Amino acid sequence: MSTITERLDVTDERDRSDQLLSVVIPCLNEAENIELCIAAATEAMAGAGISGEVIVADNGSEDGSAELAELAGARVVREPRRGYGSAYIAGFAAARGEFIVMADADLTYDFEEIPSFLAALREGADMVVGDRMENIHPGAMPWLHRYIGNPLLSRLLNALFHTGVRDAHCGMRAFRRDRLEILELRTTGMEFASEMIVRAAQEKLDIREIPIEYHPRGGESKLSSFRDGWRHLRFLLLRSPNHLFVLPGALMAALGGLVSLTVLAHVSVLGRQWQLHTLIGGSLLLIIGTQLVGLGLCAHAYATYFMGVRDAWFDRAREHLRLEHGLMLGGAVALVGLAMSAVIVLDWVDRGLGSLSQERVAIFAATLLVIGIQIVFTSFLLSILGLRRD
Repeated sequence: MSTITERLDVTDERDRSDQLLSVVIPCLNEAENIELCIAAATEAMAGAGISGEVIVADNGSEDGSAELAELAGARVVREPRRGYGSAYIAGFAAARGEFIVMADADLTYDFEEIPSFLAALREGADMVVGDRMENIHPGAMPWLHRYIGNPLLSRLLNALFHTGVRDAHCGMRAFRRDRLEILELRTTGMEFASEMIVRAAQEKLDIREIPIEYHPRGGESKLSSFRDGWRHLRFLLLRSPNHLFVLPGALMAALGGLVSLTVLAHVSVLGRQWQLHTLIGGSLLLIIGTQLVGLGLCAHAYATYFMGVRDAWFDRAREHLRLEHGLMLGGAVALVGLAMSAVIVLDWVDRGLGSLSQERVAIFAATLLVIGIQIVFTSFLLSILGLRRD
C-alpha cells in the first residue's frame, strides 16, 4: 500500500512550478459532470486572479471522462487502483501548487468558494473544511445521511479525537501542500475523508471550517450508505486503540477483580453470597480484560513505530518502561499463582489425595497464572514492535 509520503518522494521535482493553487478532482465515470466542474474551477481561479491548475485524478473511468477532462484543459492523472482515497493520493502527489483544494466531480460543491478557502489558508490555517449542514439544498443529501449517518459519525470522530469539526465528511476542503508529509495519508476508500481530519488533529494542525452550500448531484451516485459508513466507523475504531481495547479491557479487568475478591472474601451482596460460578465469571473478565489491554498497547506500539502516530501517555510510558519491567511484573503475578497452586496441591496431598476442597482459591490461582503468562508474552511482543524504535 502506497502512502502519500511515498508518492511525494518519487515525484520529479522538475515538474514543480510557481503555481499558487492546485484544484484536485477525483473522477470515476463522471462524463456528465467533469467538464462543467473543470470550467467552474478554472473560472473561479481566473476571476479571483489566482494562478493555478486543475488536476483530475481518474480512477479507471470507462465512459471517456479522462479524455473529456483533458480536452477541457485539466491535467489528468490516472490511478487504476479503485478507491476515493487512492484517487486523491495520486492527485495530491501530482499537484504543483503551494495550496490544494479538493472537491468532488458531481456538481455538489460550488467552485466559486475556492477564494474563500484560499483566504483562510493565507490567514494561517493548515486545513480548511467546508460545513454544509446549514446550506443543504432540497434533494442534495438523503435523509439517512443528513440526520443520522453524517451527524453520528462526526460526533464520534470528535468524541474520539477532539477535532472540533462539525461536518467531518464534507468533500470540499483545502490545505497546505507541505502538510502532506506530516499527515502521511494512506487509506484507499471513503474513510480517507475521516483520515485527513483525524491525522490533522493528531498532528495539532490548525483546522478551520467555513460554511458552504451543498447542491443536488449530477449523474449517478457512487456512494453505498452502509458499506461506506462502516468503512468510516471501522477506521475511527482502528485509529483509537484506547477506546477499542484499553478502556474496555481495563473496565473488564477491574470488574473481574472486584467480583473475584468479593467471592473469595465471602462478602454478602444484597443479602446473598456469590458462589463458584460467579468466581468463574470474574476470572474470565480478568483474563479477557488483561488481554484487551495488552492488545491495545500493541496497537499503540504499531501506530507509533510504523504509522508515525504519537500519543502523549504512550510516549511517556515507553520512555520509562522496558521489556524487563514487563517480565518482572508478569513473572511476579505468575509466581503468586504458582505459589497458591503449590499450597493447594500440598494440602491436597496431606489430605490423602481426596476431594479438592479449595476450588475458589484454585480458580483464582489459575487466573493469576494465565494473566502472568499474558503479561510476559505481551511484553515480548511490544519489545519486538519496538525494534523499529529510532
